[in-house]
Amino acid sequence: MKKFEEKTLSSEKIFTGRIISLQVDEVELPDGKTGKREIVKHPGAVAVIALTAENKIIMVEQYRKALERSLIEIPAGKLEKGEEPNLSAERELEEETGYECEKMEHIISFYTSPGFADELVHLYVAHNLKKKENAAPLDEDEFVELIELTLEEAQSYLLEGKIQDAKTAYAVQYLLLKQAMNS
Repeated sequence: MKKFEEKTLSSEKIFTGRIISLQVDEVELPDGKTGKREIVKHPGAVAVIALTAENKIIMVEQYRKALERSLIEIPAGKLEKGEEPNLSAERELEEETGYECEKMEHIISFYTSPGFADELVHLYVAHNLKKKENAAPLDEDEFVELIELTLEEAQSYLLEGKIQDAKTAYAVQYLLLKQAMNS
């Protein structure tokens, strides 16, 4: 048994949607007692740090219904069934920004909310961007506005609370750390 493992005694599917599913598991806790866990299953996602030739970070502003407001985020999206994360990152970059890249470099993968969800986000950096003619369109229910920020502007947005999306905050912190290490 793994340290602190919770053995699943039963699992009940509550909801299956287009993107997520919800289940309630009854588990045996490490001390022998039982508990319930509400778990959101997610196919995973990608996020892309896209830097222009002028060293600006391409972000998108889009409305997020769960929050009832718009957020400023790096380009991102969910993995399609059977899709490799790097190909998903290239697709999302093109759909949301109209850019393609020469190279897509994987930085890290991280869990967004491991207390109740299994969503794993794969973070990439897109190298050598080029505006693509006839770029793939956005999903029909997706509306975004492109924003280009310098790293200093992105840092200010983060400190002022204008960036509140975790993957975007992670990306800005990554770029700041990389800059500091290269100084």
